[in-house]
Amino acid sequence: MGSLGTNPMSFSAIPDDKAAFEPLNPEDVRAYLHKAVDFISDYYTNIESMPVLPNVKPGYLQDELSASPPTYSAPFDVTMKELRTSVVPGMTHWASPNFFAFFPSTNSAAAIAGDLIASAMNTVGFTWQASPAATEMEVLALDWLAQLLRLPTTFMNRTSTGRGTGGGVILGTTSEAMLVTLVAARDAALRRSGSVGVSGIPRLAVYAADQTHSTFFKACRLAGFDPANIRSIPTGPETNYGLDPAKLLEVMQADADAGLVPTYVCATVGTTSSNVVDPVGDVADVAAMFSAWVHVDAAYAGSACICPEFRHHLDGVERVDSISMSPHKWLLTCLDCTCLYVRDAHRLSDSLETNPEYLKNDATESGEVTDLKDMQVGVGRRFRGLKLWMVMRTYGTAKLQEHIRSDVAMAKMFEDFVRADDRFEVVVPRNFALVCFRIKASGAMTEKDADEANRVLMENLNKTGKAYLAHTVVGDKFVLRFAVGSSLQEERHVRSAWDLIKKTTGSIMD
Repeated sequence: MGSLGTNPMSFSAIPDDKAAFEPLNPEDVRAYLHKAVDFISDYYTNIESMPVLPNVKPGYLQDELSASPPTYSAPFDVTMKELRTSVVPGMTHWASPNFFAFFPSTNSAAAIAGDLIASAMNTVGFTWQASPAATEMEVLALDWLAQLLRLPTTFMNRTSTGRGTGGGVILGTTSEAMLVTLVAARDAALRRSGSVGVSGIPRLAVYAADQTHSTFFKACRLAGFDPANIRSIPTGPETNYGLDPAKLLEVMQADADAGLVPTYVCATVGTTSSNVVDPVGDVADVAAMFSAWVHVDAAYAGSACICPEFRHHLDGVERVDSISMSPHKWLLTCLDCTCLYVRDAHRLSDSLETNPEYLKNDATESGEVTDLKDMQVGVGRRFRGLKLWMVMRTYGTAKLQEHIRSDVAMAKMFEDFVRADDRFEVVVPRNFALVCFRIKASGAMTEKDADEANRVLMENLNKTGKAYLAHTVVGDKFVLRFAVGSSLQEERHVRSAWDLIKKTTGSIMD
């Protein structure tokens, strides 16, 4: 790893006291951004040759750079040099075409440009009046995406007949989407059960499959639900680890019989662990028996549903209360961008609304506008709608669908490689662009031995810097996850990764 060879503070120059400080001097803006854009372009050009995982130790950056902030200014070139020599070597390169871990964090030229422009404008669009175009753009982008997903018009901000009863908001992450809908569902259940204030919270119960993302259980605690009433429903191979509606009904009915109030059910389209799809319509039908809120977490796989061949995974969505998906995972829109849709926007805003005197204005009072602050935890918010709109406006539906289909095709190719090698097994049926596989137990190799072999395989693969895979546990088995989808990935990268997997497997099994 490079260092500058001298204390970075030595580059500091004594400022000219006669020169005014102009942090937005137009010539500086132009010069700095040109250099930043050149850096970004070079980064993408060279990223394939960089180790995906860095070889650094905790605290390394404080040793590389100064532990204290500088007193005096330095040329921007010094800042950029330190970025190149100290920061970049410590990065895990999520944009690398050799990144196959977790889920992809996709990006595109249009999204980067949109995020750059939004950052430059630096609007704080908490109310419509605070920045009309920012609110209008977010509403428009959300409605465009809703049409690509063929969501019912009840989830749209605007319909052909005017303003709809539903609506959407762009949040930072799925965690936020879960939290705000849990709060709305909590308040609705308290009203429904006749609770005085929050005294009835200990009676409220929430439900999800054991494959649901851990952020759900965290959000439940943040929303005030008693951990004893947070139900994690076991799944198994008989449903390919999806939520079993019969089991859900059994648990909810038992809670209702015990005097609890079933409040919220989370269904997932594309679980993080193994990409399982819960049966949305059947789950909604069970929840309706108890008037419970149904939320669909489609953070990753929701993007695939812009393709007609995958849209059936959302069948029944017209009967749920909310759905969220994250274009920053698979729809070429950089972090952060999670789109939350609700069927009745007032149920959300009634729980989250703030109306201080200093934010009152005629537009809000008219009831004709959406104040997005009332659909989120905080008040301030970024101009996220711009990058999402620029992605859809620049690339169009056909190119976005081509992007999804290409990734799925490469994942299928990798799945075929795995199935053709009798040392391996595919643990769960492939959905979308994730393959869950492992070295299988055979001969004298026990399941415990196989778990250890897979753990060693993953560690050795990742140490090479030529690929990065993550793992999960499915049915008590240690499983490798191969997630296709990095924006720069091509077939050759998948083939190279498979060759590396075969070679590394051979070295540990010989």
